[in-house]
Amino acid sequence: MSAENSYSSTLNHGLSYGEWLNRATEILARGLAQDPFLNPKGDAILLLQYVSGRTKSALLAFAETPLEREQLARLEALLARRSRGEPMAYILGETEFWSLSLEVSPATLIPRPDTEILVEQALSLAKSAIGGLSCGAEFALLDLGTGSGAIALALAAELQAPAERQGVSLKVWGADFVPEAVALAQRNGRRNGLDWVSFKHSDWFADIDYRFDMIVANPPYIAPADSHLHRGDLRFEPLSALVAPEQGYGDLRHIIQSAPDYLKQEGWLLLEHGWLQGEKVRRIFLQNSWEQVATVRDYGDNDRVTMGCRKKK
Repeated sequence: MSAENSYSSTLNHGLSYGEWLNRATEILARGLAQDPFLNPKGDAILLLQYVSGRTKSALLAFAETPLEREQLARLEALLARRSRGEPMAYILGETEFWSLSLEVSPATLIPRPDTEILVEQALSLAKSAIGGLSCGAEFALLDLGTGSGAIALALAAELQAPAERQGVSLKVWGADFVPEAVALAQRNGRRNGLDWVSFKHSDWFADIDYRFDMIVANPPYIAPADSHLHRGDLRFEPLSALVAPEQGYGDLRHIIQSAPDYLKQEGWLLLEHGWLQGEKVRRIFLQNSWEQVATVRDYGDNDRVTMGCRKKK
């Protein structure tokens, strides 16, 4: 009997919070057994929180509380989706990134912890640059391929106060080729009180007409034939946001070659990339006359973000 059918057979008998959590944890442990990084019990608790509207502590403290029939039916549907490996972020429709709560959808990538490395590096450079500007000056930042708006909004949230203290006008843009992603990013801006961040539709730089102090991007960088596309969360995420030509280097190369035309003097470009791509990405930067080229490692000690400064003319 499948996990879904086994679970369905219990619906007519009624379950308490605790009973459902135990059963759901067992089902998820079997269904997701091939991924050692997943957390069946944690996922089960999140699903029950989502349906019941109660906190984790309340669920555990009142484990004997019976679930209503409608709640059980909803939980069955959600549990079946998670058992098939669908990401929790898509099931719940939201996720956390940096200090933000973000709406997510299958139209965009799910923001990941490794991308916070890109935010950290961009913040360090941006705060230093803002601190050196005079009152009334402008600092402009562009997030290419913004998706849910996670990077642009995280940077905007952190840079707003330093810019105000310095008397600097902070402008943050996000651009994406997918209209649904642009609309989603705009909703996330409003959701987090950052509706002053601008999001627009653009195929990379095609509809950008401005010069920025900094450009950041987490572009597609997976090769079309990469076997990882058939594993884990990647199976459910949009290929257009994952796969790039030239064995994954096509979009990285395009951005590196094009960005100088959209940066101010001594402006910075920061790119997230795959853990084995650091050396070649640095080489592409250097071949295109970027200065101060460097790669930063992620929390797993893998190459993750490469940056360069626009060459002075």
